[in-house]
Amino acid sequence: MPDPFARCKKTLVGVVHLAPLPGAPLAPSDPLVALDAARRAGVADARALAEAGFDAVIVENLGDRPYRADAVPPETVAAMTVVAGAIRAALGDDGPALGINVLRNDARAALGIALATGASFIRVNVHTGVAAADQGMLVGRADETMRLRRALGADGRVAVLADVLVKHARTLSPDDVETATEDAIDRGLADGVIVTGATTGRSPDLERVERVAATARRLGARAIVGSGATAETVAVLLGIADGVIVGSSLKREGDLRAPIDPARAAAFVAAARPSS
Repeated sequence: MPDPFARCKKTLVGVVHLAPLPGAPLAPSDPLVALDAARRAGVADARALAEAGFDAVIVENLGDRPYRADAVPPETVAAMTVVAGAIRAALGDDGPALGINVLRNDARAALGIALATGASFIRVNVHTGVAAADQGMLVGRADETMRLRRALGADGRVAVLADVLVKHARTLSPDDVETATEDAIDRGLADGVIVTGATTGRSPDLERVERVAATARRLGARAIVGSGATAETVAVLLGIADGVIVGSSLKREGDLRAPIDPARAAAFVAAARPSS
């Protein structure tokens, strides 16, 4: 598999949280207005992350709550493709890698959007196992995802990063993190795993990160911290994991739904790479 994080040993991934897309309950009633607002804000946030020095940008439809448990409607796929394509164009061929996460757990849509926009990885919240969440049951469909990737000719082009015991949910599968990590990588064929705290913005316990990272490395995969990283904690987290995915702490006043604050983003990168 290609390594979308090959630029450096420790990878910094910034999140672009999209505004509500056409058809979402909180979106403007005019779909063109909604799409334009999401595109403009998404491009601005992606540029801020690139200018701060992030290695990758992952786009997710945060504003579309309440989320579907699995397959999102076609208007969401279309809108995310338009916005992610605009972001890819704004970042340029030499810019940060692009990733896609379709909430809550639509890996098929994420793969399609990634192929259409030149993204190099997707995030899958429940790749293996089963979890209960506010959307209902989230069911891992690793077989469908990996077979579809092969059928689309995306092997070697789009990596799959899978959450281990995903946040905002309770697993109905074994809750041992080593077993969950092994299942995602060895049985689900994920290219890397993501470890998070219980909810958005909350950091996972360091012992949990260590256990996931050790298991992933033993199996030849990367382990990424997916929530709770701040300028104050990123150096410690990167001492254990191979990278971080960060969104909340980069926003103005730390507000999840606010735009990226360029000063916060720059401070985060400086803290992660003090010698650069």
